Amino acid sequence: MKKTAIVLLLIAALCPAAHAGEAPRDDASYAKARDVVRDLERIVAPEGIQESYKARIGGIDQWINVRGQDKANPVIVFIHGGPASPLTPTTWEFQRPIEEYFTVVNYDQRGAGKTFLANDPDAVADTLHIDRYVDDAIEIAEYVRKRYHKDKVILMGHSWGTVVGMGAALKRPDLFHAYVGIGQVINVRDNERISVEYGLAQARQHGNAEAVTELESISPYPGDRPITRERIIIARKWPQFYGGMSAYRDGSAKYFFGAALLSPEYDAADVKAIDAGNVFTLGRILPEFLEVDYKDVREFPVPVVMFMGRHDYTTPSAPTAQWLERVKAPYKRGVWFERSAHMIPWEEPGKLLVSLLAEVRPLASGTDAPPPR
Repeated sequence: MKKTAIVLLLIAALCPAAHAGEAPRDDASYAKARDVVRDLERIVAPEGIQESYKARIGGIDQWINVRGQDKANPVIVFIHGGPASPLTPTTWEFQRPIEEYFTVVNYDQRGAGKTFLANDPDAVADTLHIDRYVDDAIEIAEYVRKRYHKDKVILMGHSWGTVVGMGAALKRPDLFHAYVGIGQVINVRDNERISVEYGLAQARQHGNAEAVTELESISPYPGDRPITRERIIIARKWPQFYGGMSAYRDGSAKYFFGAALLSPEYDAADVKAIDAGNVFTLGRILPEFLEVDYKDVREFPVPVVMFMGRHDYTTPSAPTAQWLERVKAPYKRGVWFERSAHMIPWEEPGKLLVSLLAEVRPLASGTDAPPPR
């Protein structure tokens, strides 16, 4: 396994970043393929919108990507995982149908992708704190509301992005029609324990002596010992191998790792910056991330919808379902994705679209909310 891939296993909340080194970015075959994707991705509807630009957010330049077939549609601000795993170079794989019903705003967070390249790392390093990411998301939402003449937006997060999204919705509920969590993080230490318990059970069931030995060496996990780099690498390795990141897969996710190679939004330098941003960011944010805990949030100020992968053992879904059962909110709904683990937008994109239309769009369209079930 590559050194970079090992580093990316450090954080439970996340999808791994694309690997720039897996294939040459600029050979002729990749250029031709990117041209095909670029042509397919073009928004040609007269009332549509397609733009990518830098905006001054949180005192630094942050890259924003906006796509949709009709500017009148509700706006989704999508907060990516990682914390330094930008979504923009992968959206060509799943987002196009969503753009027919929503205008989708993605942004590369501080320390991630094109935003990492756009700023002096020394000037950003000391700002890598969860509160700052939350304030960035709020500033993005305010900026988007004004630029696209919207009263409110839908806030959606994936994996690490749910840590940021929950914080933003709790701090500034006036900005949001609803909050949507995909692979929601409720309590990181609970996630760690459940994930390792799953990996160990699977290893024993499959007679995998190597995995059993490694997982038993860190058990009980996380326990009362520090969550060191060595322990968390083992903790991520085997649950993901047994389908805890991508259901029914052995931990590999070339569809995600290689997506940036075909993205018309990223050039060679941008692709290389994904791994650089991960290395730059993960160690700085990890201590705070390990202490994330939303279990005591018993009232949520905006409608909340959780999309939960039945096989997710990267950010296990059981704590999210339990939290949703207890919380009081103007509206709440949980949707189970039976064929997904952590990568719902890629694993079940059709159900993702249908669920957004059924459960979320009415909340932003001035129509009645979906009936309770």
